[in-house]
Amino acid sequence: MSTVTPLNSLREEKQIMSTLLDLLRQEQQLLVAAEIEGLPAVTSRKTALVTQMTLLSAQRHRSLGKSGFPAEEAGMDAWIAASGEARAESADLWQALLQHTREAKELNRVNGMLINKQMGHTQGALQALNPKGGGNFYSPGGISTSLPRSRGFLAG
Repeated sequence: MSTVTPLNSLREEKQIMSTLLDLLRQEQQLLVAAEIEGLPAVTSRKTALVTQMTLLSAQRHRSLGKSGFPAEEAGMDAWIAASGEARAESADLWQALLQHTREAKELNRVNGMLINKQMGHTQGALQALNPKGGGNFYSPGGISTSLPRSRGFLAG
């Protein structure tokens, strides 16, 4: 197994974040098209990717700490400045990861709005189906009743 370095982690994080961005775009397309059947699979995959990102970020923080830098996002700039030959690649990867993260947050925000919109439509449809006035129903003759009439069932 190779040694975990912030650079190795950045490479993996950027790849996973790119996959997550693609998945968020797919989720958005499903929401816009109201194709809710595909959402559970997307949500499951999205959760797995976010979990991977969380683990990689923690791994990167540990690696930073072991290298003598603050074991947090703020430690990345100091580590990059001291990374020698890998400075340009590290800086590019870090900036790309930060940009992808901003894009993912925005996509997630928009997707949340789309979900709320879909929920509003669903609630409206349910309310349209629910009779006004607390449960009044109409008999076959059009007479309003508070409970539906049962025709009963006779077994012979």
